[in-house]
Amino acid sequence: MAAVIHRDGGLALFALIRPILLTLLSAAFLSGCQVERTNDRLTVASAGRISSLDPAQASTISTIQLLSALGDPLYSLTQDGLLEPRLASGPPVVSSDGLTVSIPLRDDVLFHDGTRFDAEAMAFSLRRFLKIGTLNYVVGGRIASIDAAAPDQLQISLTRPSTSLNGLLTAINLTPISPEAYREHTDRFLHDTFIGTGPYKLVRFREDQQRLVPFEDYWGEPPENQGLDLITLSNSTALFGALRSGEVDVLMSGSIDEDQRHTLHDMAKDGELREGVGPAMEIGYITLLSNAPPLQDPRLRQAVALSLNRQEISERVSYGLRQPLRALIPPSLMTSPTDSWPNNAPEQARSLFREAGYCDGRALTLPLTFRSNVPADKLLALTWQAQIKRDLNDCLELDLDGVESTTVYRQLGEGAFKAVMLDWRGTYPDPEAYLTPLLSCDDVEGNICRSGEAAISGSFWSTPLLQDTLLTSDRQLGAKRDQTLQQLETITAEGSAYIPVWLESPRAWSQRTISQPQFDGSGHLRLDRLGRTKP
Repeated sequence: MAAVIHRDGGLALFALIRPILLTLLSAAFLSGCQVERTNDRLTVASAGRISSLDPAQASTISTIQLLSALGDPLYSLTQDGLLEPRLASGPPVVSSDGLTVSIPLRDDVLFHDGTRFDAEAMAFSLRRFLKIGTLNYVVGGRIASIDAAAPDQLQISLTRPSTSLNGLLTAINLTPISPEAYREHTDRFLHDTFIGTGPYKLVRFREDQQRLVPFEDYWGEPPENQGLDLITLSNSTALFGALRSGEVDVLMSGSIDEDQRHTLHDMAKDGELREGVGPAMEIGYITLLSNAPPLQDPRLRQAVALSLNRQEISERVSYGLRQPLRALIPPSLMTSPTDSWPNNAPEQARSLFREAGYCDGRALTLPLTFRSNVPADKLLALTWQAQIKRDLNDCLELDLDGVESTTVYRQLGEGAFKAVMLDWRGTYPDPEAYLTPLLSCDDVEGNICRSGEAAISGSFWSTPLLQDTLLTSDRQLGAKRDQTLQQLETITAEGSAYIPVWLESPRAWSQRTISQPQFDGSGHLRLDRLGRTKP
């Protein structure tokens, strides 16, 4: 890999020797021979520990991935983006005024404890999520009531018509749980077990290891393996080495170092591994604190946004595996996606910095926080820092600070970070699931959000018309909705409290003796479709 910025000798050297360091660190793992497998239980590795199995609390990709194997949604998305009934027996029926949604349910489904699934069980689960769910804001006040109209008929009354409701019905957070098993946990979380309807049931749980076995009474197609051991390894090198040595059958791409991701991608192209790629649904972005000096000045936020060269960052950091992104909504969720955020323009940025009183002997020092346990974050930060030294050294200086991700998430809503690198994958595949967590606000004063998701997200930014436009977009369909969504993106780009950087597709790699990993339309790895095969 070429040096990122040749004027920065230290960074250039780092970029040149990075693959060599990777090879040395991985040598211990690569020296062993392939481990011979004698049964059909598969070992799947990732980097994310799981502290709670409660779907009302699930927020991490690792937890959602696990729950997608233990539970079922009402509907799922196919790879083509079509709504497919799962626990529902047919498509949702919406009343003429758009305020009542009727969902027919299957009558042949059992929970893992033998309890029968019906409309009352589904209503119990949805009401519980609305009451205690960590992410219950995704419902956005849309649901007025949930009733069992019949044992096989769920009825949802809405406070307003909602275009994004279909996407919401695919969310794994809304997977039903056994009312019998959760009888004592209607208003509190149950962390260490899960009783759902999915193709697997849980037989052992630790934060770093979970054992799953096929559910014998599953209503659908049975898994193609005899069970799974999901394990968490301590770092990227350990994960990489475990796949290369054959200690694990499948590796999921989250938190894998970019050099290792690229190496595995090349190995798959050469036929040494099998690679599966899911839909690009995860956005990486930077949040700027807009309600405090110095970035309360919109000119400075706009200048910072113009300083970012996405194409260079994508190539230098991810070898092009992450796509440059100039929108908050993944392109696959828009009928006519467009780039709302401006491209890299150093001279235009310099002009804005000068208007705000910087450059020519006075540079803005901007603290940039990256998540120390997310490998790509540090590389992004270093690359951007070096790029600014080359292009805008007299106007802007980035002061880098690595902070563990759980600390970042805990302090975001306190306004602790001037600029911070984050990522997000919507809890369901709809534009609403990307805009609401970043833009919705309950109390707007000028361009400041006093309370609401925009404050919790760490930007504290809003505009007087933004909330009404958000509501309008969720009542529209087709071209009209696309037009309103584009308007929202344009307004947000002008505010520059968020800077989208790249778009990532989930990946997984399997041994040649394991079937090629498959993903559903929401980006979940189909663990039930993994099985042993001939290389």
